[in-house]
Amino acid sequence: MASRCMSGCKNHRVARRPLPATAVAISFIDRINRGDLDGLGALMTEDHTLVVLEEAPLVGKSANLDAWSGYLSSFPTYVIHPRHLAASGGRVAVLGATTGSHLGLPDDDELTLDVIWLADTVDGAVARWRVAEDSPELRTEVGIPLTA
Repeated sequence: MASRCMSGCKNHRVARRPLPATAVAISFIDRINRGDLDGLGALMTEDHTLVVLEEAPLVGKSANLDAWSGYLSSFPTYVIHPRHLAASGGRVAVLGATTGSHLGLPDDDELTLDVIWLADTVDGAVARWRVAEDSPELRTEVGIPLTA
């Protein structure tokens, strides 16, 4: 059955703006998983910061897009597999694992290595994307159950 636009509109869609933090984080992961650099950039603030484990932060949308371009070109099958999300205000914590990363592990092995991603969002965009080691302390801090 075809849907009808009750107000006589022509394919007009209204989207919530800005998106809620959880929707932004899920969209950001989706853009990474699809290798969609334009979409990824649309979800970054101009001063977007990437923090990977103990490495120095990478600051700026342009620098981050260059880094993602290189990473996704080198590891085109990279996928983030979220398993649990917890949100508080503009921060979203995502527990999950990856496949196809720089680790070079078989997918089944890589999927056993949990990671926590932290997305700090502002006005519907990711201001800071942090990759952190999974730990009971961090899970408690961000509201992810220890049994998740």
